[in-house]
Amino acid sequence: MKTVYSIIIAAFICYTPMKASAWGTNGHRIVGEIAESYLSPAARKAVLDILGNESMAMTSNWPDFIKSDTNYKYLDPWHYCNFEDGFTMETFKDYLKKDTIVDAYTKLNFIIKELKDKQLPKDRKLFYLRLLIHIVGDIHQPMHLGKVGDLGGNKIKLSWFNEPTNLHAVWDEKLVENQKLSYTEYAKAINHATIAERTKWQKQPLSEWMFESYTISRELYAEVKPDQKLSYNYNFAHIAQVNAQLLKGGVRLAGLLNSIFA
Repeated sequence: MKTVYSIIIAAFICYTPMKASAWGTNGHRIVGEIAESYLSPAARKAVLDILGNESMAMTSNWPDFIKSDTNYKYLDPWHYCNFEDGFTMETFKDYLKKDTIVDAYTKLNFIIKELKDKQLPKDRKLFYLRLLIHIVGDIHQPMHLGKVGDLGGNKIKLSWFNEPTNLHAVWDEKLVENQKLSYTEYAKAINHATIAERTKWQKQPLSEWMFESYTISRELYAEVKPDQKLSYNYNFAHIAQVNAQLLKGGVRLAGLLNSIFA
């Protein structure tokens, strides 16, 4: 058992470059819009003080937009954490307890700690808040917890309504955009979590959010074959799952901000 565990851990790599922006523009805005609806009064005031007139929805894509500036290239691995197969909840959590690699998990923990510092300069608060909003959305897109070898599904070539694409892009953008809704319409359509659901999701630790996405990603990998043609049936089979991840991302982001700015 120890040998198997050692092999699994040795296979884990989170620093492989991955060119993607989870959820695409609308997906991130949906997460931000939902999160804003569940902020506590204290968190709402703190976020307003930091963002000014910019909403959480509109600031959510800044970490993707800034990728065009080479000065921010170091932020690329903050958006994801790729794993090989074989993890259980126990081994997944055990690894993350010891994780020191630059990845979404370590950097989210770092950002949370920084934002709790009441002496943090306002420009750094803005920088870290934008990253927090974005990365929480990222880790709820299952392919941002994808496999190392295929760069989170980027190398798995598919077609979407006869348009060449890949598995990662299908989950980043294609499914969300196929609903033909603005981000405000989309958020309104899916933002119906019960109090019990919100309480449960917000109580779960970051490691469980990530394991949930990791588990979903393995199901998605198992369903597709290279060069497969995806269209209406794939949308029908997975849109509820997409909506659930967007909703959870927003609810959990709000819970995180409420705890940071309590």
